[in-house]
Amino acid sequence: MKADMGDRLATGGPDGQRECLIIGLPQADGSPPYVVRWLSDGHVALVFPGPYTKLVRGSMDDRPAAG
Repeated sequence: MKADMGDRLATGGPDGQRECLIIGLPQADGSPPYVVRWLSDGHVALVFPGPYTKLVRGSMDDRPAAG
């Protein structure tokens, strides 16, 4: 999986589907892990996507407003 800033990750689990915005790329080639902000609560985390995680391409203009 290779991502760009502004892409999103969508993942499912026992609590339902969650989505996060990629806000940081520690690896220059866009490979995991990713620094993300979870859209549901704004929590920032370092994420290693699992096998059921989907990469959703987006632009930086699609980012939710900070705050």
